[in-house]
Amino acid sequence: MKLASLKDGRDGRLVVVSNDLTRCTSAASVAQTMQAALDDWANTRPALETIAKELEAGGGEAFEQAACASPLPRAYQWADGSAYVNHVELVRKARGAEMPASFWTDPLMYQGGSDSFLGPREDIPMADEAWGIDFEAEVTVVTDDVPMGVSAADAVDHIQLIMLVNDVSLRNLIPGELGKGFGFFQSKPSSAFSPIAITPDDLGSSWSEAKVHLPLLSTLNDKLIGKPEAGVDMTFDFGQLVAHAAKSRPLSAGCIIGSGTVSNKLDDGPGKHIVDGGVGYSCIAEIRTIETINDGKPGTAFMRFGDRIRIEMNDANGESIFGTIDQVVTKYET
Repeated sequence: MKLASLKDGRDGRLVVVSNDLTRCTSAASVAQTMQAALDDWANTRPALETIAKELEAGGGEAFEQAACASPLPRAYQWADGSAYVNHVELVRKARGAEMPASFWTDPLMYQGGSDSFLGPREDIPMADEAWGIDFEAEVTVVTDDVPMGVSAADAVDHIQLIMLVNDVSLRNLIPGELGKGFGFFQSKPSSAFSPIAITPDDLGSSWSEAKVHLPLLSTLNDKLIGKPEAGVDMTFDFGQLVAHAAKSRPLSAGCIIGSGTVSNKLDDGPGKHIVDGGVGYSCIAEIRTIETINDGKPGTAFMRFGDRIRIEMNDANGESIFGTIDQVVTKYET
């Protein structure tokens, strides 16, 4: 089942979307918003599935991705992990830092801002290019109510929706913030999620072992620069990430948990550009990291005003699953 939130007030208007992403129909008879649906998911899901079946039989109205907010325009919780430890290892290596052994057994996770998500087709407004503007292509899940102390195995049953995200990062602000010993804040502006959120069963066999087993595509300024397999080199699956987030507190329905930047190794070493036989990268920082390791300094610039990033995922037939995040970096004027 595919769901979306059309722009309407702060929290959007929930619609059910056809499998081919061309039509949609209102879900107002069941729930006005995505959050309302998740708050009573045991009852709303069957009713939404009935609407989805009726929509596949015909009818509905034209669906426009540009009319969408993020599926949850704002959320009670947005916690982003770093499940692809290859990415973490490379970044630390580039700055000459050893990676603690615990990173392979205990997930990294930060709590992001969830009160002002961007729409999937909205610009990324930034005041200064010198901040080091970067995209991060990731997979995310959305939970129902999760009890504190849940096991990783049981946490999988609490995953109700899957989305993509552009976790925008300001790389040149990160060192100063981390240097204070208190984590990200200014360096993590508003993120944007895919137009469509899907139920895990919508992926069929591509959803297994609490991972999504499909390539995640990133296109920067009309050049495909990343197509890593989201199910490969993912050290911690989504069950483990949800359980990590819920270790010392319950999670409320509508909690979003991210995978971190999708990153693949190549022959047990750093990845390569697509043109060099690799699967590319899901952020500019990783490109610059490998350039630093190989050449002693980075050569690729971070994003500038006017740069465009597209993030999407296709099924085995090449059809879009989540719709497309398609954003342009623009100058923010106060």
